[in-house]
Amino acid sequence: MSETSGTSRVLAQLKSESGEVLGAPFDLPLDITPEKLQLVCHALLEKEETTPYAFFVNDREIVSDLQDIVEKEKLGTEQVLDIIYQPQAVFKVRAVTRCTSTIEGHSEAVISVAFSPSGRYLASGSGDTTVRFWDIYTETPKHTCKGHSHWILALAWAPDGRKLASGCKNAQICIWDPATGKQVGKMLTGHKQWITFLSWEPLHSNPECRRLASASKDGTVRIWDVVLGRTLLSLNGHLQSVTCVKWGGEGLIYTASQDRTIKVWRPDDGVLCRTLQGHGHWVNTMALSTDYAIRTGAYDPAKASIVHKDTPEPAEEVKKKALERYNSAKGTGQERLVSGSDDFTLFLWQPSVDKKSLARMTGHMALINEVCFSPDARLIASASFDKSVKLWDGKTGKYLTSLRGHVNAVYQVAWSADSRLLVSGSSDSTLKVWDVRTRKLAVDLPGHADEVFAVDWSPDGQRVASGGRDRVLKIWRT
Repeated sequence: MSETSGTSRVLAQLKSESGEVLGAPFDLPLDITPEKLQLVCHALLEKEETTPYAFFVNDREIVSDLQDIVEKEKLGTEQVLDIIYQPQAVFKVRAVTRCTSTIEGHSEAVISVAFSPSGRYLASGSGDTTVRFWDIYTETPKHTCKGHSHWILALAWAPDGRKLASGCKNAQICIWDPATGKQVGKMLTGHKQWITFLSWEPLHSNPECRRLASASKDGTVRIWDVVLGRTLLSLNGHLQSVTCVKWGGEGLIYTASQDRTIKVWRPDDGVLCRTLQGHGHWVNTMALSTDYAIRTGAYDPAKASIVHKDTPEPAEEVKKKALERYNSAKGTGQERLVSGSDDFTLFLWQPSVDKKSLARMTGHMALINEVCFSPDARLIASASFDKSVKLWDGKTGKYLTSLRGHVNAVYQVAWSADSRLLVSGSSDSTLKVWDVRTRKLAVDLPGHADEVFAVDWSPDGQRVASGGRDRVLKIWRT
């Protein structure tokens, strides 16, 4: 460490996330701020556009200055210090702060809410057997879809945003058109017990959005052709209820079950590729590192506009855009999968290549209800009945922090499109918005009269929707 004019200095080396060295090691003052590092980084990269960057030393973000990290991590300043730079989202989503509408309509608890891939439509499923579409501009009910005869347990938007699938406790699946609210084709029947989860084939694999995978309490997963209205394949192998199904972007289907295993299948011929074992109790939830790119398809949140443009594009163009977005989300490695269980743990996997887990993530004191990768795949958020939301490193599974504030079980979490904010819904009747950078509560959102079962943040970043036991749908805005 050299002393010049009273400022301590250190030799530092900038590196990218993949470990590529940027320039030669250079001398930096310890009181350098992230803003000044940004200027250094742009100069070394010789880039015209001003992408914002975050800087990390030993997995800790430099928030105030370099000195702070060096002291906290007790780093020696004799050796070269590696500073990792990470590009952040160019756009910024503002935290929602107020409830702009409380919309009545459902006559039973709202079990799920879901925005379409572009945020143009909003759908909800309820214990009153109906699926409802809501007008996001006027914040009023738009269509009520009747066809099911039992509670709606699962909703899934097709990645082109033109169809919504719903599954109910009577083992039936319906497909709806959000523009008209009418049912498309016939009801899909075949499962023996209720539907637990639905997942569409990704847009970059097939721009037609014809194939849908459904998981059921009967221990099977079915792959449907929604145009012909028939089962193409039935995947049998789980010994108990299948709790979750994810259609990955690498041409594989992942299923989690109460038999404590996760299975990897080929959707074209139904072959079981591998079984992932490790959990000691029911596996409740799964998330893929590419989930957000698969969910939003060809829609890019960075190009969001206040009023949605409904301009149809040719299938090939849509497929190309979706593939570009998927590849940039996937990065250089494989798709990663995280699973959460009743055994209080999470496991991180690379399911397309290995049946051995990358990490076992412990720390929760109760069962894990939902797990979610951030849109940039760098972080994992897990919601648990232990009243906390925990954040983990999306590549290594390393524990980062606990977000505490809820006074009862946390049911669901949803990320903002820029990965900077997180919203959680809880049994304590509140929603809470968390700032990921400061790892603190940004906004507390009371308002519901009872438990909040479902929450979603629209991919265009403009609104959050929530629903729960009080039977109303609430829209929250900035």
